[in-house]
Amino acid sequence: MLFCSWEAKRLISLAIPVFLAQVTLILMTVVDTVMAGQVSATDLAALSIATGIWNPLMLALQGILLALTGIIAQFSGSNDKQGISHYFQQGLYLSLILSFIGVLVAGFADSVLNQLDTSAAITSLAEQYIYFVKWGMLGFLLFSVYRNITEGMGMTKPAFYISLIGLAVNVPANYVFIHGKLGFDAYGGAGCGIATALVFTSMALTQVIYCHFSKKVNARELLANFALPKFSTMWIITKVGIPISLATFFEVTLFACIPLFIAHLGAVAVAGHQIAASVTTLLFMMPLSLSIAISIRIGNLFGQQHFEQLRNAVRTSYILAAVIAFMLASITFFARDIISQLYSDNPEVLALASSIMVLACIYQLPDALQVSANGILRGLKHTAPIGYITFVSYWLIGFALGFVLARTDLIVPAMGPHGFWIGIIVGLSAAAIMLMFTVHRRFKHAPFLQNQ
Repeated sequence: MLFCSWEAKRLISLAIPVFLAQVTLILMTVVDTVMAGQVSATDLAALSIATGIWNPLMLALQGILLALTGIIAQFSGSNDKQGISHYFQQGLYLSLILSFIGVLVAGFADSVLNQLDTSAAITSLAEQYIYFVKWGMLGFLLFSVYRNITEGMGMTKPAFYISLIGLAVNVPANYVFIHGKLGFDAYGGAGCGIATALVFTSMALTQVIYCHFSKKVNARELLANFALPKFSTMWIITKVGIPISLATFFEVTLFACIPLFIAHLGAVAVAGHQIAASVTTLLFMMPLSLSIAISIRIGNLFGQQHFEQLRNAVRTSYILAAVIAFMLASITFFARDIISQLYSDNPEVLALASSIMVLACIYQLPDALQVSANGILRGLKHTAPIGYITFVSYWLIGFALGFVLARTDLIVPAMGPHGFWIGIIVGLSAAAIMLMFTVHRRFKHAPFLQNQ
């Protein structure tokens, strides 16, 4: 069977709440940007620089804990509550260790900021933001553990509802700490750091309360007889999670670095690129959500040892990813001019952003296929290839080719921003081919996954 409609419905039902939760989290970033921008350009610049340092750190640590989704999905599929309980408890210990590492590393942010060629006011605000937001690291990682456990058990809706609570906390908290209300000092853009730390903490508390009172999760039972730390288990989680973390880090830093290499072309080039990058980041939430749903479904089926159904799920995942890619490409192509006008009224910027978005249409298919293959490998707990494949694809192929096309005349006359986007297309295509081939080899060489 090439396509299973029941599997497609199951994947979509898992993916939609994840997508809504991801969009809600992005809206928090939009709120921070808008509210800080209303204070001054200095506050907005400080927020941009601070989050450029903070987000890769936060996402890298979260990426390690994402291993729990596939692990728990397998235990859930085999109805192994003891396994879920054990990894849940050790995941909590690991989140404490990672939080300590995160706070420690964030303490060196001032050294990085002082190396940047920017004003003292911007540097000071950025340092304050990171100082404030780092105290929300523990809340964020605890939320991540509980979310991954819940999603691994096939429940993706709670994270969406809890992210709405986070958004509801974010807006008034920003207002209070940016402008100095209710007796608090006015911190300007740095106040977003306090607000974000409070958001992470409130989301963690809400997630904990939900899981402890939910009959489906029954966290009180899972956390009963709390065991001592077992570093061998924490290492298993870390070993599975590090390639996921590296893949996230390579992708985040790739898009973060491109503006630095086109800055010499002027504000129009950077602005046009940023508009296209902002739009595609939002659209990427759909295939990313499908990838998370795929990892859950594949893990469940693997745990149930329904290997033939698992193969159907893999084929269905690819087809569904292709359909979503076609839909996103169509939206991007036909609405590119209208979307660009939401960001700027500069004709040159609009023209550049619109032309870049045409290129973005092309990479929707390889992007959707590579994250789907990524989800399959995570569900199988076969994550080791993900790290080096994404590094080779994104940086050694995508960025290197993009740099040559954008900045040199070696192949064609220097193309500017378009060169980097062509590099991205080639890099994502290489990632899709290599990751899908890795999935194929996994099925071919693992006896329990072969056709019976």
